[in-house]
Amino acid sequence: MISIKNLKIILFLLISSTLLISCGGKLPGADARKYDPDPKKRIAKNIEEGRSFRLMDTVSNGGGGVFEFASSNELWRSSLDTIDFMPLASVNYSGGIIVTDWYSTDQTSNESIKISIRFMSNEVRADALDIKVFNKKCIELSNCVISEKTGNIARELEVKILKTAAIYQNEKKNKDKK
Repeated sequence: MISIKNLKIILFLLISSTLLISCGGKLPGADARKYDPDPKKRIAKNIEEGRSFRLMDTVSNGGGGVFEFASSNELWRSSLDTIDFMPLASVNYSGGIIVTDWYSTDQTSNESIKISIRFMSNEVRADALDIKVFNKKCIELSNCVISEKTGNIARELEVKILKTAAIYQNEKKNKDKK
């Protein structure tokens, strides 16, 4: 027995195929005999008639979106370089966040840290990053206390990331000049 859902699908396919066949059999498109075979002349004519676009014009004029890859974002690269010794738990470029996994320098230690870096801006400036460092102290495996670590470590990370990002930014400017 055919279900109502399957019957609807079959009916949809029959009607849509009938409509496509009854359109006269002529496919949309242009007659190649009406256009110059030289692509440069066709391009020039399309530009002249306003039937074209240039990718670089839309990006440079702000007409399109700005899609910056993680490798070209100095703050992102410098953040990953600064914490590259730690295992990463979550990394989301479009969401603007990096979260490390718990890290301890000694396997027998009962203390570990976790770092969260949130990007407030793509620009290299002092308020572009929100860094939080968490501390986990365990008496036993199931008896742990997690707290936000206060002190200089978040500030030191921020300074290191910003300095490295500034170096990357200068290298990029020098490379673009050449």
